[in-house]
Amino acid sequence: MSVSDGDIAFAVDLFSDLGALSTRKMFGGMCLYHDGTVFALMSSEGRLYLKTRSPVDVIGVETDQFHNMPYYALPEDVLDDPETACRMAKDTLMKLKV
Repeated sequence: MSVSDGDIAFAVDLFSDLGALSTRKMFGGMCLYHDGTVFALMSSEGRLYLKTRSPVDVIGVETDQFHNMPYYALPEDVLDDPETACRMAKDTLMKLKV
């Protein structure tokens, strides 16, 4: 299974308040970039993950990890809340760009 164009459009729309985003399909999923920095990925099943070493600091709770990589799943309720999703993504980007 791989992400659909609709899945990609959903993720870009969810994080649209961050400004210009780019995506790149890979391994059936895709990565989301802001100013050239990967901050999130979508698995081939369509699940969104933020890049962070501390999910509790960014997401607020422990969530599922994407394999052994530093990506943690966004909770389902955040997928309906672009304001919260963007806040979490901004926290992620701030930590990644330090």
